[in-house]
Amino acid sequence: MARDEILAAALCLLDENAGQGLSMRALATRLGVTPMSLYRHVGDQAGLLRALADQVYARVLEAPQGLAEEGAQIRALLTRYHRAVARYPQLTLAIFATPQAFAGVTRAITERLDSLLACITAQPLAWRDILVDHAHGSGLALAASQAQPAQFEPLLAHYQQALDRLLEGLTGAR
Repeated sequence: MARDEILAAALCLLDENAGQGLSMRALATRLGVTPMSLYRHVGDQAGLLRALADQVYARVLEAPQGLAEEGAQIRALLTRYHRAVARYPQLTLAIFATPQAFAGVTRAITERLDSLLACITAQPLAWRDILVDHAHGSGLALAASQAQPAQFEPLLAHYQQALDRLLEGLTGAR
């Protein structure tokens, strides 16, 4: 059994039943193995969530070429993060519920955002919280709207507009 197979099955279980279906026992049953064999590959439940987050959010940290300005880098980072939250809302909610899962790539995203914000504001932590909360709220709303496709594009556009206004306020307040 490969780690990628475990993570793919875990993502499916997260998506099923609004995130309530993921447990080590349910995952083992889905894969036809014993729960102990999973612990050897991913550790405990928090370790499983960290591994899922590392896989899902890895692209968020990819730096686009040619963006020298911090505001543009923040916009690109948050746009990618917002899309990942919208695509995998149950993972985001599971990480909220399991603070031990906040490590690896999710922590690296936060640290990168902190670093970029520290270059442009005296209040990087306050702005980080504002921007991340906005990405979470909008991303989860976007995920919920996928049942109503007519709302998807307007919500996506609204997030980008609001993010731009926030960043304009941030960079204009230096």
